[in-house]
Amino acid sequence: AGAAFQYLLVQKTGAQKNVGLIQLNRPQALNALCEGLMAELRRALEAMESDPEVGAIVLTGSQKAFAGKTGGGLCSPQSFGGNWRPTALPLAAGADIKEMQNKTFQECYNSGFLAGWDKISVVRKPIIAAVNGFALGGGCELAMMCDIIYAGEKAQFGQPEILLGTIPGAGGTQRLTRAVGKSLAMEMVLTGDRISA
Repeated sequence: AGAAFQYLLVQKTGAQKNVGLIQLNRPQALNALCEGLMAELRRALEAMESDPEVGAIVLTGSQKAFAGKTGGGLCSPQSFGGNWRPTALPLAAGADIKEMQNKTFQECYNSGFLAGWDKISVVRKPIIAAVNGFALGGGCELAMMCDIIYAGEKAQFGQPEILLGTIPGAGGTQRLTRAVGKSLAMEMVLTGDRISA
């Protein structure tokens, strides 16, 4: 699907090669959502959206960190064509805290930090988040931006930003409220507690 990526594995799969598969591929950092990964994700989504052969897009974690060739039974590999199978590791552990920790509010504001994170929510083709492990912080927000979340038995969702003294910054408070209701959303955001599928 175009140019090579450093943080993603991108391919067309399925019997008719009409499913775009985007795998986050930053296993050494549990797929932490750094600026480079998010820029590549926007580029991959734009390519899939403009490809007339692609009818739907599946977003999952990387080969080593989420979508390995062994492991749990989130869905039939035949549904995506080939031997793709999820394992019980993260979609994304969240935003890259190391990348963010020394930035001031003014630096984030002036640089448009998190700008473009919502690209996934405006793609016109259906996007399925396949989660069977941790989707925390930015990873949870990324999954909630998708049209459908396909969660396996080992999926864990959470907004643990409060444990670092901050709150979700990429729409998590709004999307989480719509997804689970006000009471549970407040509990998750104010305590950092996780929920399972």
